[in-house]
Amino acid sequence: MHVQTTIVIVDDHPLFRGALRQAIGLLMPRTRVIESNGIEELRAALASEKDVDLILLDLSMPGVQGFSGLISLRAQHPDVPVVIVSATEEAIVIRRAIEFGASGFIPKSLDVDTIGAAIQAVLSGDTWTPPDIDLSAPEDKETADLVRRLATLTPQQVRVLMMLSEGLLNKQIAYELSVSEATVKAHVSAILDKLGVDSRTQAVIAASRIGVTQRPSAVGSD
Repeated sequence: MHVQTTIVIVDDHPLFRGALRQAIGLLMPRTRVIESNGIEELRAALASEKDVDLILLDLSMPGVQGFSGLISLRAQHPDVPVVIVSATEEAIVIRRAIEFGASGFIPKSLDVDTIGAAIQAVLSGDTWTPPDIDLSAPEDKETADLVRRLATLTPQQVRVLMMLSEGLLNKQIAYELSVSEATVKAHVSAILDKLGVDSRTQAVIAASRIGVTQRPSAVGSD
């Protein structure tokens, strides 16, 4: 069993990555920190690193729309806890991140000690969210059901759904993913089935309603 804790910071802002790395170094000096400036670098890191203990993931980066990165990560690497680190402090966004499998949610406005305490809590197996934010407000049953359905998509299906939301045709998606059109059609059929909808348009509307293919309203500035 590895002794050293390994944390991956995924954020496209080098200054914030550096500040977070410094904070982790001060609070947990034995921790090894890997920096990724986006989701593709993260995938490469996870392919080469076998003992990642925690991923700190920004919600808003190029190539990541809303919760798509989180859903894809949880499907592909279910054993690695993911904590969202974001500029938003909206209760609905925080609750949804936890529903999609995040082990915690750390607003970027928090002080260094609180961020450290949050990271250590998650490494100990707990879930951490800001204590001063009420996450108990009930969500309508239809939306809650849609959240559960979206969480069943595979990483590849999440990518296909994002491309559908961008208006790409099957042949364009096939080219982007280096697969056949038949494979894309199979993915689209599976997406429609899992979401309980009848058309590509309905799938895109359903996903955009809860921020999988749209950025949450307060995240654009981070």
